[in-house]
Order: sequence, then structure tokens, then C-alpha cells
Amino acid sequence: MLVITNNITLADDEIEINAIRAQGAGGQNVNKVSSAVHLRFDIRASSLPEFYKQRLLTLRDHRISKDGVIVIKAQQYRNQEKNRQDAIERLQTLIRTAGVVAKKRKPTKPSRSSRMKRLENKTRHGRKKEMRRKVID
Repeated sequence: MLVITNNITLADDEIEINAIRAQGAGGQNVNKVSSAVHLRFDIRASSLPEFYKQRLLTLRDHRISKDGVIVIKAQQYRNQEKNRQDAIERLQTLIRTAGVVAKKRKPTKPSRSSRMKRLENKTRHGRKKEMRRKVID
């Protein structure tokens, strides 16, 4: 059982985890041991609430395929169990961030006094530069 929030949990059978060989340098250990982990999670077939499903499917994330499957590859650690935990934590984080709704921005204008201060600073700066010029008679 994977806990996402207080109200949302995922059953273990919804998450498919496969052990694979890690990429990159590492000598004999990399060639012999399947320490990396591929995690697959089908958004459409999951028991997530519809709100979360829609938010996840509209995310522009390279880990989400066109079919609505989240694929996470974890190969940071030399231990398969640590990579499994890392992949599950990254899935939790992805689902939690999809559930956060950003506050709507209210467009604002600068105040009149701030505009006047900005213009005064510009003219003061311009006068300072002008005083540094060569005087021509």
C-alpha cells in the first residue's frame, strides 16, 4: 500500500516494478547485478481520483508517455532496494505536485509614486553620465 496523501492510497498491484541492469561505468558489478529499477504506473487504469488523473495527463513531463503511463528509471544507488525506494518516492512526489493547485495571480500596476521615483532616478543617472562627458568649447 502506497500512501500519497491522507485520503489517497495506491494498491501495490497498480505499480509495476522491474529490476534491470544499470547503465554507465561501474565495472563488473554493473555487468552482473540488476540493481536499477524500472517503475511503471498506468494513470488511466489506476484508482486515483479523477482530478489527479486529469492533472497528471495534462502535465508536460517526459516521464509520462502518450498512453498515460508514468515510467521512472532509478539507478542512482548500487542497491536494488534503495533504487526501488527512490523510484516510489519520485512517483509520490510527482502525484503530490499534480494535486497542488497554484493560486491565481492578480495583475497589478506600479503605483504612481513608484513610477515617479523610477523616472527621477533615470534622469539623475543621465545627468551624472552627462557630467562625465568631455567639455567642448
